[in-house]
Amino acid sequence: MIERTVEIPEGVEVSIEGDDIRGYFVTVKGPKGENSKLLKYRDVHVLKEDGKIRVYTETTKSKQRAMVGTFAAHISNLLRGVTEGFQYKLKVLYSHFPIKLRVEGRDVIIENFLGEKHPRRARIFGRCDVKISGNEILVEGVDKEECGQTAANLEQTTRIKNLDVRVFQDGIYIVEKP
Repeated sequence: MIERTVEIPEGVEVSIEGDDIRGYFVTVKGPKGENSKLLKYRDVHVLKEDGKIRVYTETTKSKQRAMVGTFAAHISNLLRGVTEGFQYKLKVLYSHFPIKLRVEGRDVIIENFLGEKHPRRARIFGRCDVKISGNEILVEGVDKEECGQTAANLEQTTRIKNLDVRVFQDGIYIVEKP
């Protein structure tokens, strides 16, 4: 039997609904907000017991054993998100054409990238907040996957195609991850 336990921090409420067949819907409420995730895999169980969340499997199969660690990591990311939050830092680099950035609704508009006439758009995923100050971009939120996807969208929107990347190094790059 493989088992992992995750401690529930002070001031955080956790509710687990469901079973092994339908999956476990884990909802976490804390000072920064609320987060939830559906965890579903055959023969992997999630239980809440006196201030701890217990993830275990009774089989000896390697896939179920691996999923126990994955579920425990997902749950600890949920807990960390509602207590501390996640923060990605990105840097805007350009050599000749100054890049202009602005947030418009749920999009980040990137203007004058390599002197292009038409602006590029990067989607803000989920409930993330994007703050732009000079040549630095800050992506903050309670869900690690949403923040990571937003940062990746910004980085991929300014990816340079069909040009020598050793010469054209302009773009938006992730410089710090949580």
